[in-house]
Amino acid sequence: MHFLPTFSFVIGGASSGKSRWAENLVASNCSRPIYVATAEAVDEEMTNRIELHRRRRGSCWRTVECPVDLHLEVARHSAESIVLVECLPTWTANLLHYGVKVPDQYELLVAAIENSRCQLVVVSSEVGCGVIPESALAREFAQLLGEFNQQLAAMAGLVVLITAGIPLVLKGEV
Repeated sequence: MHFLPTFSFVIGGASSGKSRWAENLVASNCSRPIYVATAEAVDEEMTNRIELHRRRRGSCWRTVECPVDLHLEVARHSAESIVLVECLPTWTANLLHYGVKVPDQYELLVAAIENSRCQLVVVSSEVGCGVIPESALAREFAQLLGEFNQQLAAMAGLVVLITAGIPLVLKGEV
């Protein structure tokens, strides 16, 4: 068992091991954690990826699918719950895809985190280490998510950067 603050933020690059590390952190603190999945099975590759994540987690997790209204799902859980949200980049892409105003949804999620009664672990991707995206939509995505990552990291009691599967605690203690 590890110390888990009310709000923890796990960030890393694509395929860095951040999801697995966050899952292990949550599972070591709770026998029946809640996994809030933002991904939608829109094609065969994503369907396979979702299934791989489910198998890796095992049956002790309760999975809730939430591609858009993340703030409502965060607000729903009680103080007895430990909730893992996986992941902000997919959620942000969903918001852009559905034409939802991303800054408004970010504000709603921040309010839900501030008022949350559960222990919450949120996973995101670091977008500031790559090349500048070629398309305007990809640049907008990186700008929005990068600024939101900074806001959430400032709010979190624990911030962990995962690189090549190795955790680096940036803030707080594990």
